[in-house]
Amino acid sequence: MSRLRGGAVWGLGVLLLSADAGAREVVMQFRTQEDPASPPDPAVCAAAPFEVNVKLGGSVYVPRHDPGDGKVVSAGDRRVGSATACIQVTDTAFPAGQQLNVYMRYNLPEGAFTARGTCTLVSNDVPAAGLVLAGCAMRLVEVPKGFVGGTVSSTSVFNPRKLPGYATGSFYTLYAYREDTPRDAGKAQKAQGATERARQ
Repeated sequence: MSRLRGGAVWGLGVLLLSADAGAREVVMQFRTQEDPASPPDPAVCAAAPFEVNVKLGGSVYVPRHDPGDGKVVSAGDRRVGSATACIQVTDTAFPAGQQLNVYMRYNLPEGAFTARGTCTLVSNDVPAAGLVLAGCAMRLVEVPKGFVGGTVSSTSVFNPRKLPGYATGSFYTLYAYREDTPRDAGKAQKAQGATERARQ
């Protein structure tokens, strides 16, 4: 996990969509970061199926990757959406291994995706005491028209103590299925053809 400076926003970078010919998968990779200009939506957290005691709002960005080694070369500077995270924290010491109930909504160019699941805390002292690293796994429970469901996973950083030099945010992979249509199949074939040409 790279160190994020205090001015950055949640991350999505540009939506990175991939689909094989005839497949129904859509993959989006993005970054989110807590952002005072994008407060949490109280209506989202009111719909959470558990008691919410932490609400986070953020902006969505699409990072750029080096095609040679996959490293992020730009965290993304153009906001492409917003996100709300609703969390149930039971131990404010944030011990490693604790699981947090989470309910999240991502407002993306493709539409609004809502997910429910858990975040498992990995550590609370790397690279500084009080900084919390976690991994989240969620099921999509509400999706835009044309989609039928999927999953969202993340590598996340929480900075509950507001340590200088670090930001609360995540790198996400959203893996969804959508209904097949002739139009979608044509797009998938074009995408595959462009990928094959790029490899030649």
